Amino acid sequence: MKIGIIGCGFVGSSGAFAIALVGAATELILVDINAELASAHAEDILHATPFSGPVRLAAGDYSKLKGAELVVLACGVGQKPGESRLSLLERNVNIFQNVVPRVLEHAPDSILLIVSNPVDVMTQVVTKISGLPSQRVIGSGTILDTARFRTLIAEHLGLAPQSVHAYVLGEHGDSEVLAWSNGKIGGVPIIEFAEQIGRPITDDVKARIDDGVRRAAYRIIEGKGATYYGIGAGIARIAKAIRDDEGAVLTLSNIEGVNDVSLSLTRVLKAKGIETTIQPILSNEEEQALHRSADILREAAAELKF
Repeated sequence: MKIGIIGCGFVGSSGAFAIALVGAATELILVDINAELASAHAEDILHATPFSGPVRLAAGDYSKLKGAELVVLACGVGQKPGESRLSLLERNVNIFQNVVPRVLEHAPDSILLIVSNPVDVMTQVVTKISGLPSQRVIGSGTILDTARFRTLIAEHLGLAPQSVHAYVLGEHGDSEVLAWSNGKIGGVPIIEFAEQIGRPITDDVKARIDDGVRRAAYRIIEGKGATYYGIGAGIARIAKAIRDDEGAVLTLSNIEGVNDVSLSLTRVLKAKGIETTIQPILSNEEEQALHRSADILREAAAELKF
């Protein structure tokens, strides 16, 4: 599968590296406004391929995207000190209004994967700019938050995170919803499983895990300036699911599901994009929290008047 990545900053380059390592692409094209940066990353990642699998790497302009089945949009700008969220959104919208038509000019049949923040609003913006069917416009959403959630539950229970089936829904941000009520391990609800093995999930444990998930980005950014390894692996996971026509169930952002607001629900991802949205069975409290998250995102999108 041919994959293009637009934007070779920390996130885009980490995604490219992860894609190469897991062998999710046969060809990888890196595009950046800084052509030297894109070329340097392409050369550096190429030198890792003897330790992974064969993948052709190149940097260049948008014309090299011809034939790409997936294009990752990791472009955009970061927030300036003292800058409002609306100002940041408006600057990123201007960038995407330029980028998206250029991508579709050369790769009209591609799936667009948005990873730039605020990812939910930007997914809604790209859906409108592109005019593509919503199944082909995907935000990385809470795929990373879900990974954090599973990791922290697994650490508490002494399990492999791959054995934990639990999801974070809604906004990729402060209003996200940790869906404790429908999480399971080995077919057993998480809370009951924890009681069985003598490692109960008390209110204090829940609060610690909630903080570990919800505040992770703030701590990481404070320590090293940005988060990129986790989302880089998430990008590779999404790419692999598309390449292999998996039918993988992932928490991705899309406008389908809750009042046409882009947010994360569990989605079935296959070769042509999102095939199905699964409506979660939640507790009353979680259901209300999900709708509050949707309201927050709706208000943010409305501020743009886009």
